[in-house]
Amino acid sequence: FKEMEGPWVETAFWCMDSMWIPQDHPSRDAQDTFYLPYQGTIPEQLAKKVATVHETGGKTGSKGYQYTWNPEIARQLLLRTHTTATTFRSFGEQQIQPPAKYFSIGRIFRNEAVDATHLNEFHQVEGFVMDEHLTLRDLMGYVKEFYHKLGITKIKFKPTYNPYTEPSMECLGYNEQLGRWIELINSGVFRPESLEPFGITT
Repeated sequence: FKEMEGPWVETAFWCMDSMWIPQDHPSRDAQDTFYLPYQGTIPEQLAKKVATVHETGGKTGSKGYQYTWNPEIARQLLLRTHTTATTFRSFGEQQIQPPAKYFSIGRIFRNEAVDATHLNEFHQVEGFVMDEHLTLRDLMGYVKEFYHKLGITKIKFKPTYNPYTEPSMECLGYNEQLGRWIELINSGVFRPESLEPFGITT
């Protein structure tokens, strides 16, 4: 695996738009995101491709979100809410081609009420594997092996929803001290709509 790095302060473009998260998605709300009173810059040519996929689905066979994409929203600066922004920034800046394996460990920020299971700031592990003929079963194998190396052996998967992956799944691990299952990771296979602007085919 090669390591990726990305900034803590991101544009909404890299943190959301480039990932095919619609501009009216609830995760963009101020309740979840720390917005800054500034705007950043976005890669104009790539932004046009992202706009096309948002509006019409591009050449993916999707109809897109059927709205007019707004570059001003994409220029908003924020504290990144997930390290997946680093993956998509890498897609845009490095022109990654298969076979490839990348990871990132980074700090992220969420505007959440602090309690026993939530903090405003925490670290997230991110990664992707890109190659021919990979399936969801391969992803499950990578996730299980990763957690087995950390000593977490009781693992189960369940379906979930992400705008940018399909199928999507959560992995849960059994915590012996707490006596219950806890969420470990959110994952999935990137959708064609999230990859098309980068010239990556599924």
